[in-house]
Amino acid sequence: MNSIRHSGIGMTSERTRARMVERLREQGIRDMAVLAAMAQVPRHLFVSEALAIRAYEDTALPIGLGQTISQPYSVARMLEVLRDGREMQRVLEVGSGCGYQAAVLSRIAREVYSVERISTLLGQARRTIRELRLSNIKLKHGDGNAGLAEFAPFDGIVLAAAAAVPPSALLAQLADGGRMVLPRGVGENQFMVLIERQGDSYQEQVLEMVHFVPLLPGVA
Repeated sequence: MNSIRHSGIGMTSERTRARMVERLREQGIRDMAVLAAMAQVPRHLFVSEALAIRAYEDTALPIGLGQTISQPYSVARMLEVLRDGREMQRVLEVGSGCGYQAAVLSRIAREVYSVERISTLLGQARRTIRELRLSNIKLKHGDGNAGLAEFAPFDGIVLAAAAAVPPSALLAQLADGGRMVLPRGVGENQFMVLIERQGDSYQEQVLEMVHFVPLLPGVA
């Protein structure tokens, strides 16, 4: 394992990562487990070498094929809402992308299942996850709208792409008492939404404006 590559140097160093975490605190992130996870995961490994020096800026970055790695604040905020101070057991992520959010999730949940529709991105994510030896993540190729029924129920579900409406299959895979966090809306009109399941009813809360790539059907 290349310790220099993992810890980073210069603009990819642990000191730079610590500054990112301090900025997240200043932006209102309070969950210490989420902040610690963000401090532990080397974001620069999940982007191209050309973009590595920008890895700890609070911005989304391109990862190819029209997809992006979400800005650090968005990841931290969504996971803080998802966790809500609870110990999380089994979590589903829809939209693995480069694998960064799954890596952060692996630090705060016992089991992480992540589904990605684009096989090329999934291959890249698998290589980085393997390099980091994160053994509690299972990455799957599939349509995120369908979820992963064979591993349900999940006490947390988080979407890394915006849906016009919450996919019914995902709602069905949410455990009683579970929480789903997703960007909801189309184009520029998107909001982060929290959905909580209580028996057969679902309570929805709109949180803040966001901007994500759209959740697309099928596989590629």
